[in-house]
Amino acid sequence: MAEKRDYYEVLGVQKGASDDEIKKAYRVSAKKYHPDLHPNDKDCEEKFKEVNEAYEVLSDSQKRARYDQFGHAGVDPNFGGGAGGGSPFGQDIDLDDIFSSFFGGFGGRRSANANAPTRGSDVEASINISFEEAAKGCKKTVNYNCVSTCSDCNGTGAKAGSTPKTCSACGGSGRVTINQRTPFGVVQTQRTCDACRGKGKIIDDPCKSCGGTGRQRKSKSVDVTIPAGIKDQQILNVSGRGNAGSNNGPAGDLHLYVNVRPHQLFERRGDDIWFDMPITFTQAVLGCELTVPTLDGKVSYSIQEGTQPGSVFKLKGRGVPHLNGRGKGDQFVRIVVEVPKNLNNKQKELVKQLDSATTDKNYAQKRSFFDKLKKLFND
Repeated sequence: MAEKRDYYEVLGVQKGASDDEIKKAYRVSAKKYHPDLHPNDKDCEEKFKEVNEAYEVLSDSQKRARYDQFGHAGVDPNFGGGAGGGSPFGQDIDLDDIFSSFFGGFGGRRSANANAPTRGSDVEASINISFEEAAKGCKKTVNYNCVSTCSDCNGTGAKAGSTPKTCSACGGSGRVTINQRTPFGVVQTQRTCDACRGKGKIIDDPCKSCGGTGRQRKSKSVDVTIPAGIKDQQILNVSGRGNAGSNNGPAGDLHLYVNVRPHQLFERRGDDIWFDMPITFTQAVLGCELTVPTLDGKVSYSIQEGTQPGSVFKLKGRGVPHLNGRGKGDQFVRIVVEVPKNLNNKQKELVKQLDSATTDKNYAQKRSFFDKLKKLFND
């Protein structure tokens, strides 16, 4: 079996990283290796599982503390159990039990209710939208997979017409108390009940549809409103659309990664739009009326005679709406002057006549350049 990588290394964070840093790193890595973006890629699928495993530990303060002290063994459910497990306390002792015994006071601890409602975990999906849809907002139907409550048994795990029984071994708590003789004396610990495997209930006749788990993996769809101004790679949270909870607990959330396809003409910078407008040499020399495309349709703009290549003019309020706010960005239009090619002899002669008829007064940049050059060498 391959040796597990350090969880901090998997997420690309330092050991002392904050909860927010860990969460942000998880989102980036999860999106990078998400199976929906890499279908049939086993390597990405394994890395996605590795990222989720790392986040499950590092996002839990108790698990993270044990991991920081004991490494992977500290969060291994089999740590300390079984013959040859290396534990000085004998067999089948959970690491949580040891901590409870020595740091929570002798005599054990009060275990959590195995049948208490538990919130379901979050799920992820991605959606691709156009540049215009991101700028103006849209409504989309998103298809994704999640764990849902079994419709045949209503989540009980028992076959229709039957009900689960309370485990007699643990009284429904999911844990049993054990007295262990240790080098420090007799210690009372608790561990997961073997009879019900910590569930607190026994199902004699399990539901065939879900195999007694009470939950099924299903394909679902949800209608989502994409707000105007959303950016590429932003995440939308759809509350209550994740995996179903246990014991009537609430469902988790759906994290929707939004991928915006690039536009053929426009480039987005923040909430501003940049656009290169090609014009002819003659239009630049004499000036003209341009028809400029924008997200809201075409607009007219007059450029002055003698407009230089690279000149930029602004169309105020023609950019992308501010996300969850008022107003819009601007559109910046950069002039690209195209020099004519493949001229015939007559055309070339006309250009030469134009050049002969002009002086340095017609070329401000050229005159300024040579003035600076002359001053440089005279100094």
